[in-house]
Amino acid sequence: MRSILCALMCLTLLVSRSNSEEVEQVEPEKLARVQIGGRYGFINTKGRYVINPQFDDALWFSEGLARVKIGDKWGFIDSKGAIAINPQFDEVGFWFSEGLAYVKIGDKVGFINTKGRYVINPQFDEAWFWFSEGLARIKIGDKYGFIDTKGAIVINPQFDDVWSWFSEGLAYIKVGDKYGFIDAKGEIVINPQFDSGGWFSEGLTGIKVGDKWGFIDTKGTIVINPQFDNIGWFSEGLAYIKVGDKWGFIDTKGAIVINPQFDNVGWFSEGLARVKVGDRWGFIDTKGAIVINPQFDDADPFELDAANPLELIRRVMWFSKDQRK
Repeated sequence: MRSILCALMCLTLLVSRSNSEEVEQVEPEKLARVQIGGRYGFINTKGRYVINPQFDDALWFSEGLARVKIGDKWGFIDSKGAIAINPQFDEVGFWFSEGLAYVKIGDKVGFINTKGRYVINPQFDEAWFWFSEGLARIKIGDKYGFIDTKGAIVINPQFDDVWSWFSEGLAYIKVGDKYGFIDAKGEIVINPQFDSGGWFSEGLTGIKVGDKWGFIDTKGTIVINPQFDNIGWFSEGLAYIKVGDKWGFIDTKGAIVINPQFDNVGWFSEGLARVKVGDRWGFIDTKGAIVINPQFDDADPFELDAANPLELIRRVMWFSKDQRK
């Protein structure tokens, strides 16, 4: 009896300790990439370095990993800055999404998992950098289609151009010189009629009519009339817009919430958006107040491990639209 009581007491202590440890667990720290003197590292939301600038190039974290460049090869680090996948690739995708990352060796591309093992062997002449909603864009000849995470063709290459991913069940496609939207079966749901388009975020996407930008909903109805010189996308209820040569923010009704005043901006993540004043980057809150003074040569949004693929999509658009100039 005594031994049973002792065992029960020990078990109770162990369970209590386990529960206590669960309660004490904290969320992973949110990190943002910054560049100083040609080297890349990562800061936290207080502006303090967590990973010192040391890499020749780097991008943000997704699924616990961030791509880094050492010399002329690419690999991945974890959130402590330790090498997780050795630099060995000639090119890698912007991040891991749905457990996969694009890699290139020589002139062929394929996909690896978070352990660095091939899931889809390098075989394509061209493929997009990540999967979204289970699909990734490919090109065969001069037409575009989509593959699934096994590498099987799901939507036959047939379009003159396609947006590189699906968001909220839709992807924009180009037929002739106009843009519309397809669903995950490849069926056109919004007829090609716009001069340009984007992806859906918070139920809206930007469209261009003539030389002005506005927003439509998933039915193709114009919600915010084309009136802006340039736009971003909605995140945390706000989208960045350009009027003349300055950037500000609107809400989902199209009302200006933060007046156009910045030389450049990004979207909101974790309640903060990066802004450029002169030649330096800092961060503002949703009221437009500066929280981290402009001091960096470059900066990215706060997000350690984006559960929402749209957060990752927003990043590559920021990276690739060459807005930083």
